[in-house]
Amino acid sequence: MPIVVNVDVVLAKRKCRLKDLAEAVGITVQNLSILKTGKARAIRFSTLEAICRYLDCQPGDILEYVPEVSGQAASRAGEDRA
Repeated sequence: MPIVVNVDVVLAKRKCRLKDLAEAVGITVQNLSILKTGKARAIRFSTLEAICRYLDCQPGDILEYVPEVSGQAASRAGEDRA
């Protein structure tokens, strides 16, 4: 999927734990983990708003569009996180 979720990057920059974010946003750690790993197929705007409010960031800090070019999107996304 060409949408890369950078929740883990923003969490690391803010020195915040996934558990703390889940409690603040009001969703389970499991659902937040699904979002973080890029396995989620959708996100409610209210959830995105709550995440952005807690992490003091913009939606573009969390979600990134990386066009797929012959299967290279997944490898590029991994390089950006390193």
